[in-house]
Amino acid sequence: MAKTEPRTLSGFMELLPDEQILFNQMKRTIEETYQKYGFLPLDTPVIELSEVLLAKAGGETEKQIYRFNKGDNDLSLRFDLTVPLSKYVAKNYGNLNFPFRRYQIGKVYRGERTQKGRFREFYQCNIDVIGDGELDLINDAELPSVIYTIFTKLGFSNFTIRINNRKILNGLFESLNQKEKAVEILRIIDKIDKIGKDAVIEELEKIEVEKEAVEKIIEFISINGTSDEKIEKLKKLNIENETYIKGVEELEYVVKHMRMFEIPENNFNVDLTIARGLDYYTGTVYETFLNDYRELGSVCSGGRYENLAEYYTDKKLPGVGVSIGLTRLFYKLNEMNLIKASKKSISEVLIIPMVEDLTIPIKIANKLRTKGTNAEIYLNNKKLKAKFKYADKLKIPYVIVVGEDEIQSGKYTLKNMETGEEQKIEFENL
Repeated sequence: MAKTEPRTLSGFMELLPDEQILFNQMKRTIEETYQKYGFLPLDTPVIELSEVLLAKAGGETEKQIYRFNKGDNDLSLRFDLTVPLSKYVAKNYGNLNFPFRRYQIGKVYRGERTQKGRFREFYQCNIDVIGDGELDLINDAELPSVIYTIFTKLGFSNFTIRINNRKILNGLFESLNQKEKAVEILRIIDKIDKIGKDAVIEELEKIEVEKEAVEKIIEFISINGTSDEKIEKLKKLNIENETYIKGVEELEYVVKHMRMFEIPENNFNVDLTIARGLDYYTGTVYETFLNDYRELGSVCSGGRYENLAEYYTDKKLPGVGVSIGLTRLFYKLNEMNLIKASKKSISEVLIIPMVEDLTIPIKIANKLRTKGTNAEIYLNNKKLKAKFKYADKLKIPYVIVVGEDEIQSGKYTLKNMETGEEQKIEFENL
């Protein structure tokens, strides 16, 4: 019989057991943190009706959708967790308590061109707070606290949550009569770290931004100092634009309350070049960077949006949320050896039977599991050496040998696989 080559599709990640254990630990850390902040679990379908899923999609997004027909149904795989959330809130509005705080960790699918570290199937870890009609700005200050807690628990200390407000940027462009070119301008100024100030000026002139406006834009993005100093300098620009003034006020409020949530000063900073979701976000925006590894790009991003479910309901449902792309983050950290997969098994004890009757070995395993210990029984008929080798390869910390002598005496040999120390232990003391 001809054999089929075992291949995995490009853009889909499969891990060896030790890597999967580490991945699951990271996912569990994120989930437990979300729960500690009172976010409720949500699990939406991977497959949705295309007309529902694509209600607000278009352009490049729609091109990336995995779409197919099953019978008379036009179906699509979800491409993010925000659109399904929109549908869910609109559908279940009458049964939800607002503000609605949810988290969801799940796979999403995008048929984009694969690159190293970019996947077509990947985990997103999202939290959102949704308001009914309105949502207090204090929520925008709490989410960075969640981000700070997660990355601290993951073992990072040198990271920065960069924060801005879209109203500031929008108001600036309105005041300079450059609203129509806002998207192009944002894309250009976003490159300042890579190409430098002079090249930015040159590119702004190429798209015919007036000289006076270019000077104002450069003055704006050149603002430096501490977060408080930047906010004061924004006020002194004397831009008489209602949207701009509102954005500065909101940014000042969020920064003030981030400190109340005890986020250290060296872990956040106002960054006036952060734009995020050119058409989506309407207020506060976040991006998080590991300072020693800037090549990773943003490892957590999000922000405030005006109306989550506008395509599904007339009710105004403002919200704020953040997302961690766990698959890409894990891949990059693993590739750079910043995390190390060491556990090859989740078993804490391996029970090695040296008798045919497995009654006692199974009894021991059941007792250990009841007490909360991960216990595995070696069930293959191999020599004792092979059984110990199995435990050693999987780095199982303890082994219990169950032979005739042990059964007769009621005392079993417990071996520490790291130190080699052995001790006799009675069943009652397991």
